[in-house]
Amino acid sequence: MQDLNSEQIRAVHSFEGPFLVLAGAGSGKTRVVTYRISHLIESGVPSSQILAVTFTNKAAQEMKERVNELTPHAVLICTFHSLGARILRESIHAFPGYSRNFVIYDEDDVLKIIKGCMESMHLTSQKIEAKTFKNLISRTKNALKSPLEISDFEAESTAEQHFPALYALYQQRMNEYNALDFDDLLFLTVRLFREHPEILAMYQRRWKFLLIDEYQDTNEAQYAMVSHLVEKSHNLFVVGDPDQSIYSWRGAKIHNILNFERDFPGAQTIHLEQNYRSRSTILEAANALIQHNEKRLEKSLWSDRGAGEKIKLFIAETERFEANFITECILHYHQNHRIPFNEMVVFYRTNFQSRVFEDRFLQNGIPYVIVGGLSFYQRKEIKDILAFLRIVNEPSDYVSFVRTINLPKRGFGDVSLEKIRLHAQQNRLSILKFCQALVAEHSLEFPLKLNQKQKEGLKEYVEVCLRLKEIAENSSIQDLVEAAIKESGYIGILKEDVETFQDRKANLEELISKAREWEESSLEPSLSAFLEELSLKSTLDDADVQSRVNLMTIHNGKGLEFTVVFLVGLEEDLFPHANARGSFDALEEERRLCYVGMTRAKEYLYLTFARNRNLWGTTRSQRASRFINEIPAEFIEKIRPHERRDTFYSRPLEPLEEDEDIEEVLAEEVPLEPGDTIFHKDFGVGRINKLYQSSVGLTYQIFFVKDNRERSLVAKYAQLKKL
Repeated sequence: MQDLNSEQIRAVHSFEGPFLVLAGAGSGKTRVVTYRISHLIESGVPSSQILAVTFTNKAAQEMKERVNELTPHAVLICTFHSLGARILRESIHAFPGYSRNFVIYDEDDVLKIIKGCMESMHLTSQKIEAKTFKNLISRTKNALKSPLEISDFEAESTAEQHFPALYALYQQRMNEYNALDFDDLLFLTVRLFREHPEILAMYQRRWKFLLIDEYQDTNEAQYAMVSHLVEKSHNLFVVGDPDQSIYSWRGAKIHNILNFERDFPGAQTIHLEQNYRSRSTILEAANALIQHNEKRLEKSLWSDRGAGEKIKLFIAETERFEANFITECILHYHQNHRIPFNEMVVFYRTNFQSRVFEDRFLQNGIPYVIVGGLSFYQRKEIKDILAFLRIVNEPSDYVSFVRTINLPKRGFGDVSLEKIRLHAQQNRLSILKFCQALVAEHSLEFPLKLNQKQKEGLKEYVEVCLRLKEIAENSSIQDLVEAAIKESGYIGILKEDVETFQDRKANLEELISKAREWEESSLEPSLSAFLEELSLKSTLDDADVQSRVNLMTIHNGKGLEFTVVFLVGLEEDLFPHANARGSFDALEEERRLCYVGMTRAKEYLYLTFARNRNLWGTTRSQRASRFINEIPAEFIEKIRPHERRDTFYSRPLEPLEEDEDIEEVLAEEVPLEPGDTIFHKDFGVGRINKLYQSSVGLTYQIFFVKDNRERSLVAKYAQLKKL
């Protein structure tokens, strides 16, 4: 433990009782958690009595690897949702109608169930989006309320008027399919603890020491899970930073960490303020910004890495110039400083901002990855094959049945599928068992007459599923995935689209590789566990780690660090977002978001904004974000390119002269771009076709309408006026 500072050592050596570790950005919190786990084991605590919980699979895996380096003893380290799934696999049978073999539905599956409920309630003609109900269900479950507990629900819209009935029907169908959604993994676990004290006592005896990472991100259900588990031992060790609480939109409650000492009497607080990531200039600027917030616990980050360079502020005329400038900077750092592309990131507030950067990066041959884009496991071909595996694993899985029955097309529409579902329910059979009986022509009451194509198709489908079920019982998961692709004829389906065939086929091959790797690394490989892991995967877990520039929203940057950070679009109503207007709490969260973006930077930090931006189909005049003004001027250096050229990056950036005023810079003539319409006092109206560097400087190639002629004019003499 020689590499720990005094406060880290204090946190590691803490033993019984509740502890709050206020861990600032880059202060080594993961190291503290892992060393504390090792110290507990060395102090005689059985490793089986220690439970560590975090928020992403990636973070959990990193923590496991670090603990494995410190101790040979196995410790349960998982996410909240994985913990809920583990508990429910053991104990969900305490709830009537559920079995341990439940399936976990993702967002698409949930939306299909909700749409089916809406059809049954004749709500499809009322222009209510299924996502509206999904969000209401999620919010209600995170508030730990069942359909029976929302009698006091106050409806403020048409959707909300129908919500209580739809929520009840939704839960009924989920129970019918032996399926859970992501929120159930927390909601049902808390219900289990509340309604079955003997089961809660079993888990309290099992885990005597509980460690929670990123505690500021816990929601009401997660807080309840934690509180129940430690109510006897009181051995709760949480690490977090209220200044990095940025997920209220998904239910995070900042008061969970702000009220920790009140909620857990006798709690001790330890401050981790030494930052090992960033230069001190970046940290002092971030400290100054976040002190404008009232809802926080006081701390001040510091670093002994030296001051480093000042934060660079660039003011662009439009978002195109903003993207051009950042493109040039990236090339400059990559070619002149040998900084890998993947050590640089462009942070933006909302996803639409990525397009202009993608355009410029493609034009300049800069490789990039959009972190938070379409996950591998969300691609259609992957979800289709996994659906075959899910119906084999759980024969009542109606959503997977609907997804796979027409792969290939077998003539089953919504009406016939709904009737199959209803009659399976009436006969108290799983969907697959009902279809099997139907194919065998057993005496089942089924008024819908199947045509020949449907009869043959259903027979073929049942045979495929039964063959896969046999393979699942006797072979590896890799063999099962390969069989699902082959037996379903899925390659033939892919061949219907020649352009995407190779890429989608390669994705299926990657799924086979995933199955093999997972089986090799899993202690207890099973189909249920395999499907569960894939269901719990997050988009960020699949982030590309190759040498590519990262493009992402700041929300996706939590926990990451980069040598060079570009924080773009710092404009009022963009960042802070327009949705925060008029809300004190929302504005404070926007400021925390800016703080998080700034503290991702190790060496170089750039802040940019555009005076004009194309928003919602029109060009709007923008004002600089208040966050820029909240950073003391002593930490900021306003800059511009040395000169506007196609290949600027080989020259250093030029700071503004000390006596130059920012307003004068804003008033400077802005370089034109190809496609711009201009006016010249001698040649009249023209259109810029090209700009290039000549021996006399930046030169425009312009087509003039007046004499139908193209001319080359030197920029610094041309005195062009943009129209």
